[in-house]
Amino acid sequence: MIDHLQALDRWLLVSANNAATPGLDRLMIFFSDRLVWFPAYFVIVVALCYYVGRRATLLLPLLGLSVALADSISSRFFKPYFARLRPCHDPDLSATLNLANGCGGQFGFISSHAANAFALAVFLCLALPPRFRAAKALLLAWAALVSFSRIYLAAHYPSDVLAGATLGSLLAWGCHRLYRKGTQRWYPAPPTA
Repeated sequence: MIDHLQALDRWLLVSANNAATPGLDRLMIFFSDRLVWFPAYFVIVVALCYYVGRRATLLLPLLGLSVALADSISSRFFKPYFARLRPCHDPDLSATLNLANGCGGQFGFISSHAANAFALAVFLCLALPPRFRAAKALLLAWAALVSFSRIYLAAHYPSDVLAGATLGSLLAWGCHRLYRKGTQRWYPAPPTA
């Protein structure tokens, strides 16, 4: 069973990586580059401060905690513990892969990019009210594209990305629960007439 799953993991990775074109390479490198997203993060923070007002003093630290936990757990615990080589470092695969963006660190399980992106997206999807459907869809699409870019660039196997997305989503859910409890305690809804 494990052998079949590993074979499927490799096949999905090679299929995504072999779809390479110069334009797609540039697009996937763009989605994979963390520095590209700092202006977007700044806009999100400003918009959240405007929208949630004083609750931002609770929301922003818990959003930051969600992403920081996803990053540190994925890179400081999972990667050294499991020590699974990235596909681009795998001697059986590396010669056949398109490495448009280099290779990165030695170990890949689990994807920090996927964990961080889904921690941010899921937390905000849970925190924003239902009328922000378009923003929620955009956040989830962004997280999915960031995650897919890691497979396309041969930095992670699909299972690395799936595990990262799961970790980020669970941490976001936990931090959002803290946010809800905190808002109920410190920012209760005004009584209705």
